[in-house]
Amino acid sequence: MKVIHPSEVKGTLNAPASKSVMIRAVAASLLAQDMSRLANPSFCTDALAALGIADTLGANLEIDKEVVSIKGTGGFTTNKIKSNSIHCGESGLCMRMFAPITALTRDRFIFKGSGSLSLRPMRMLEAISLMGGTCETSKDYPPVTIQGPLRGGAITLDGSESSQFLTGLLMALPLCKEDSRIEVINLKSKPYVIMTIDLLKRFGITIDDNENLTSFSIKGNQRYEAQTYAIEGDWSGAAFLLVAGAIAGSIKVKGLRIDSFQADKAILEGLTRAGATVEAADGYILVKRKELNAFEFDAEDCPDLVPPLTALAAHCTGTSVIYGVERLKHKESNRALTLASEFSKLAVRIELFSDRMEIHGSKPAGNHVDSHNDHRIAMACAIVALDGSGPVVIEHSGSVAKSYPHFFEDLSSIKVAL
Repeated sequence: MKVIHPSEVKGTLNAPASKSVMIRAVAASLLAQDMSRLANPSFCTDALAALGIADTLGANLEIDKEVVSIKGTGGFTTNKIKSNSIHCGESGLCMRMFAPITALTRDRFIFKGSGSLSLRPMRMLEAISLMGGTCETSKDYPPVTIQGPLRGGAITLDGSESSQFLTGLLMALPLCKEDSRIEVINLKSKPYVIMTIDLLKRFGITIDDNENLTSFSIKGNQRYEAQTYAIEGDWSGAAFLLVAGAIAGSIKVKGLRIDSFQADKAILEGLTRAGATVEAADGYILVKRKELNAFEFDAEDCPDLVPPLTALAAHCTGTSVIYGVERLKHKESNRALTLASEFSKLAVRIELFSDRMEIHGSKPAGNHVDSHNDHRIAMACAIVALDGSGPVVIEHSGSVAKSYPHFFEDLSSIKVAL
């Protein structure tokens, strides 16, 4: 439990390392033959789950605070696999990405999850059965049983629910004997797919795709090349810090790449639309409080921005509209419903429609709220409280460990008591 008192914020922070990039880099390092070194690693619980899976699948790990070294397997040999039980924690990305990777072998693996992951759909993984492997879900949900070998070939995917399985296929198929082609319809979160392709390129893998990311050609028999790779700052976690600056003072966040492929870089667009002062320079982002007004934002490709944008909208004059919220159903909580429920306790009214939410700006009140064990809900409730009228008590605040373990410590370091 954390108590957040109304406070001004002022100071400079380093962005946390990106868990999305970290997890992909761990998988690529596992598939390379030699030693890869990942600088500025993330040690959030999702990243730790990925490291645990790499260890289970036969990689040799040396973990240091500044660098994680991973000697990969160059594929898989049965004698290196420590267990056929793959524990993903609460990471949907780990389950959806590593499933096709393990299908490169003839071994049978059981993917398990904990907490909210057991309630997140995995039906898309059944497409592994169309490419030589087998997949069994528990009525579309975890646990999931996977067995290969994945041979490659042609497949059509529906990408409306998640792009994470596509990421897994793009990582696994280059190691198949056959060439592959993937046609994708209704792809969401396109920036995450671009991120995956860029990372694969750095590890020596070539993916040919069209401009709209609806078609992918993957040559088989490729090899991953071990790399020294720096994990960039996380725009998803930093978004909460930047919003804190917009509503409660000023903040400079270092370590964010302006040329990043991360979808949540779009937070700068949301802040600008709301009227905050935003200065983006090489090496840092500076955000200052200014009069904030209602805005509209399409979050279809960046659904993780909905919680910080909702906190921002709560402090805007007028009614803000965020589109693309249909995709929030299968996160750590049903985030649209959770935001509406918990923010209502703070005297902030949110109306939900089929694929949009309307946030009516008002002075947030103090109260007890529950994160529903959702890391982004916990952070949103903390940020919205900064310029409120009373303290906000956040139950299950420890959920932030999933993506940003030091969030509350960082926030405390820049708070200025009123």
